[in-house]
Amino acid sequence: MRVYVPLTLSRLAEAYKAGELGPAPLTAYAVTPALREWYVSDDIEELEYAALNRAALASLRLIAGDSGVARRRVVVAVDVPDAGLEPELGPDAALGEVRVAGVLGFKKVAAVHVDAEDAEGDVAAAVGVLGAADQGDDDARFTVDGVEDHELLWFATQEIPGLIG
Repeated sequence: MRVYVPLTLSRLAEAYKAGELGPAPLTAYAVTPALREWYVSDDIEELEYAALNRAALASLRLIAGDSGVARRRVVVAVDVPDAGLEPELGPDAALGEVRVAGVLGFKKVAAVHVDAEDAEGDVAAAVGVLGAADQGDDDARFTVDGVEDHELLWFATQEIPGLIG
């Protein structure tokens, strides 16, 4: 199953240097039964895109928790065996959220998705109002949702060194 692991650029650099994504268990996003029901589509590409966007929102939350990281969302796409996942984590889990039981070697990484530099201003604005959006502020929610107007760019694994500088 393809899972989408939310990161920040600094965490991507750490994982790349270590040669693995960890420590376990890892929070990731995937096409779960609940995501299928919510998105109401049978098109696997659309469903995977929805899971990618859920991971991008989780990346935004990681950025909000670290004032020192670049304001660019990062999602790593990884292929993992179904047996290594714990899907549908209960009522407190985010839609599409799964747990990956073990550490993931970088050989399993299929691609990396990262915001372009021109998204940094909108990502920073969204980070600044994330708490208000969570509390139901419609204007803040609009700002957070606006980040989705920036499509994450696709990068092959051999392009990671250029991303992390």
